Amino acid sequence: MYVSDDSAKPSRVRLARGVSPWLFPTVAAAATTALLARRDRRWALAAVPLSVLTGGMLWFFRDPDRTPGEGRVLSPADGVVQSIDPWPDGRTRVAIFMSPLNVHVNRAPLAGNVTSVQHVAGGFLPAFNKDSDQNERVVWHFATALGDIEMVQIAGAVARRIVPYLSAGAKVEPAERIGLIRFGSRVDIYLPEGISPAVSVGEKTVAGVTRIDRG
Repeated sequence: MYVSDDSAKPSRVRLARGVSPWLFPTVAAAATTALLARRDRRWALAAVPLSVLTGGMLWFFRDPDRTPGEGRVLSPADGVVQSIDPWPDGRTRVAIFMSPLNVHVNRAPLAGNVTSVQHVAGGFLPAFNKDSDQNERVVWHFATALGDIEMVQIAGAVARRIVPYLSAGAKVEPAERIGLIRFGSRVDIYLPEGISPAVSVGEKTVAGVTRIDRG
């Protein structure tokens, strides 16, 4: 199957790793009720919404192939730039909000080595809430040609499970798949001191394609 992502290029679509605990029971329930509906039409009351839910989850958990974009730092997530904030240490934080309609697979912003992957317990406020910084999150650090790059996957009110695909010591290439936030939420990327963002608040981003840094 082929679709067009925000980069306007056709992509082969697969299902994201880490979706089976959510998807398989839904598919099984939809298939079972559909079979029962052939014998008793009253089962259609359950089969129809379950089939719609299954279709929606297949869309939510799509994982299209991407051709890496040009730039030193690429967007780690599909979504919309929610905020751009100067940090006390000189870095700039770019926060990208992921809606349930976005692709939920996150990608490496640039080539390097994963130096740490830290899970931090927290709440589940909506990702657009100013206090969502304290939500459940996974903090990544990459050793790169630009120095240490920090990226944070933040869970939201619906997304209550972050699934890292890699661990400390792994080598990554630009736009490589590194993890999943089920049903979307927010991803923050911290640009090193001296590097300005090339995006603006409200701009749409495509993971692994949209350039984040200004050359």
